[in-house]
Parts: sequence; C-alpha cells; structure tokens
Amino acid sequence: MRLGVLDIGSNTVHLLVVDAHRGARPIPAYSHKVALRLTEHLDQDNRLGERGIGLLGDFVEEAVGIAEDKGVEDVLAFATSAVREAANGEAVLAEVNDRCGLHIQVLSGRDEARMTFLAVRRWFGWSSGRMLAFDIGGGSLEIAAGVDEEPDVAASLPLGAGRLTRDWFTGDPPSADEVRRLRKHVRAEIARTVGGVVRYGVPDRAVATSKTFKQLARIAGVAPAGEGLYVSRSLTRQDMAEWAVKLTTMSATERATLPGVSEGRAMQLAAGALVADAAMDLFEVERLDVCPWALREGVILHRLDLLPGGFGPAAGTQG
Repeated sequence: MRLGVLDIGSNTVHLLVVDAHRGARPIPAYSHKVALRLTEHLDQDNRLGERGIGLLGDFVEEAVGIAEDKGVEDVLAFATSAVREAANGEAVLAEVNDRCGLHIQVLSGRDEARMTFLAVRRWFGWSSGRMLAFDIGGGSLEIAAGVDEEPDVAASLPLGAGRLTRDWFTGDPPSADEVRRLRKHVRAEIARTVGGVVRYGVPDRAVATSKTFKQLARIAGVAPAGEGLYVSRSLTRQDMAEWAVKLTTMSATERATLPGVSEGRAMQLAAGALVADAAMDLFEVERLDVCPWALREGVILHRLDLLPGGFGPAAGTQG
C-alpha cells in the first residue's frame, strides 16, 4: 500500500510518501519538505504566531494535495515538540485540521522516543542485543533503551538544537560564557536520566538518528549520503568531543562550509554538538552507529503492524 507520513517537526515540516506492506521495508517514493522552523514563530508567551500558523496551514494543504496526486491511501499526520509545547498548540491543530481535512496527532515525547526506537531496532535487528538510542530534534532530545521493540525506558528532554540556540545563544559564534552555561545546563538535564536508563543494563549497541547526528558524523569523516543507506557510519566519542569545541568557536557561515552541513542547520549545529557530546560522555558511549531510519519510519512500521493479517491457514487450505 502507499502511505503518506506528514511530520510536523520543530525545524522541518515533511511529507514522505512510501510504498510499504507488512513484513517489508518501506520504500520511499516521494519526499516534500520545507524548513518552517516553528520554534522561531513562538512568541514570549510560547504561542505560535499568526504567520507561523498560516505557513503551517499552507504547507499541510499543499501536502494533502500532493498525497492525493501520488495515490496515497492513508496519511499518517503527527506533530512533535514545537506544537506539543505551544500554549495554543491544540487550537492551531484544530484550525489546520478543519482547513485541510486531516486528523493530526500530537505525539508525546515518550511516544516519539518509542517510535524512533522501533525504527532503530528494525534497522539493526535482534543481533544488536540491548540498544541505546539518541535522537536530537529541533525542540527535544529523545533517549530510549531496551532489548525488545518496545523499549524498557523512553524519555524526552527539552534539549533540541533549535530550542537551545534560540534560548541560550545571542552571538554568532556564541561567547565562551554562553557556551559554558549551556554546556552546564545540558549536562545537568541529561545526567538526571542516566540512572533510570542504565539500571536496565549496559547497552550492547548505541545508536544515533536525526539530521543533527548525521551532520556531526559527516563532518567527522563518515561517508556522504550519496554512497547509499547501507554504508556503515559511526561517530566516536573522541571525534565528538573535539568537534563540540570547534563548532562553538565557528560562525554559522563557517559551519555551513563543512561537509554535509546545510546552511539552514548551520546556526543550531553548535548547540546540537554540545548535546551529542554530553550524551556520549555521560552514558559512557565510545561509539554511536548512525541509523538512517528514525521517527517517520517508526510511525510507518507501527501502522503496518496494526494491519489485519498474520499467521494462519493459507487461503484454500483445510484445517
């Protein structure tokens, strides 16, 4: 069947069309995305402004039309941190739903972590044993760990790269004092989760998803995306520690010249690097394997798991 996934994230709003059926990997058929950066449309009262609401409605309306043109049977639409935490988030989605004829679900932070973990587990398989997964978004950091497809623990922290850049940095590059204060804040937030995660056991494999981690791994020297999904890519603790220092001393323009770093993400990459460095250090992770699948794929796989079917007598046979 052909599914559409509409992901309303803090940085990017993305429609992904895939051909998928139960028991098979989803195959991307079409992708359309725009960097709306909804967190930048939040006012001092944490409300999405009219311009942000209008831009979101325009994109969703366009996405619905594209999905119809591409023969999509079902659109799975969800919103994450920016809308979830906006004071008027429910009213915004009600307005957009009414305008576009959709039912956009707000994912909780825990469900975001769970769906991402499902995608990671399916990608790397059971041979990976106990897994620990990190995902740095625009508004939040998701952490999940476990031995099954349902994690033993799943948490979401307000440590997204876009959010932190907006709230903590005033200069470009940020001042040493701003970097020090943010580093202290990030480490304190993550440290609170460590005990609740490691009490279930030491992970056999640590994994990272999200654009932030992919860009950090790329500037550390992994193969570019053009070499394909199945090339092994990983980020070491030593490389991450070194780049966390370098990136905070560079301007956004300088970061955008690094391999794999887009101009739109360059501004927030320094904050993202501080989060990644803290997570690897506090969880004592020496290497993170980069997973090409993340939240959108997890939502698709979960939807396919709910389809009717499964094992049973083959058609035409007698019991």
